[in-house]
Amino acid sequence: MAFHHAQHANSLNQSLSELNGDINVSFEFFPPATPEMETILWNSIRRLEPLKPKFVSVTYGANSGVRDRTHGVIERIQKETDLVAAPHLTLVDASDEELVELAKHYWNSGIRDIVALRGDLPVGSPKPTRFANDLVRLLKSVADFDISVAAYPEVHPDAPNAQADLINLKKKIDAGANRAITQFFFDNERYLRFRDLCVAAGIEVPIVPGLLPITRFPQLLKFAGQCGASVPEWLRQRFEGLDDDPETRQLIAASVAIDQVQFLRRHGVEKGRQGPQKKRIHPTVADHVAHRPVGLRVGQLVDQDQDQVVGHELAPAQSPDRLPSGGGRPDEEGDQRRDHPHKSQ
Repeated sequence: MAFHHAQHANSLNQSLSELNGDINVSFEFFPPATPEMETILWNSIRRLEPLKPKFVSVTYGANSGVRDRTHGVIERIQKETDLVAAPHLTLVDASDEELVELAKHYWNSGIRDIVALRGDLPVGSPKPTRFANDLVRLLKSVADFDISVAAYPEVHPDAPNAQADLINLKKKIDAGANRAITQFFFDNERYLRFRDLCVAAGIEVPIVPGLLPITRFPQLLKFAGQCGASVPEWLRQRFEGLDDDPETRQLIAASVAIDQVQFLRRHGVEKGRQGPQKKRIHPTVADHVAHRPVGLRVGQLVDQDQDQVVGHELAPAQSPDRLPSGGGRPDEEGDQRRDHPHKSQ
């Protein structure tokens, strides 16, 4: 069995070598909730830093304690590493004045990149009156931030239809967003169709495909059900019967991720390329991670305890048994009410 796994890893590494360094990677973290998780987080950051990702982002919870941890992690990344730090920022429980002050603080601290999200409304809140496009406009009024927003190739769960969802995305772009990062997906054709729809709608910013490294398949199904992402039958079959075989799961997860990256690269998602109709395709593949490094290097994928890695961009603060930092339903205009991986990016 060990020999078989070694052969599989070598095969995957050969596939990786064919990418020729043309694809950049970004990573995403949740702020740690305990000292132990903080140690894991920073060990991961140090291991990921040599990969030279385009940026790393840190999610933003629905309460002040998580938010303070987000600020702390972002500022430490900015000061102690060569990485580009991009905090998530939401409208929830914050006035425009507070957001302006925070934006000014980030700018004065050297932060130039922000992931702007609507955020999750507390239970019992009235119908929202501010949305992600309002946050983008506010941030741009403070300084010329590089802003990422969320996009949904398979349509946001609460959007009335695909057209309304696309209109909402265009509002965010028109407000000044520089790119959109998609919800995770496994049906690559849906991403390509979505990319074409963006072109037709006049959206000409990069559309970054969000990829979810698979660690535990039952948890993936839970995440997919909550955010409206489809899970193809072929993927279910690959992981069938592997609940007690983490080593094989890791190899399959690596294989799935590499296959997806190679497919996207063949269809215009690579450095310096433009897609059809002058539609620019972002050179980054958003391969998000948790508190253990899960990048595009198979050696990292197969030598980690994947049971500790939870979903798309999950991190130390979250329990592996629940949807992290944003399990609530998204708002009606297509932005997640809390800062949740792939639903709210």
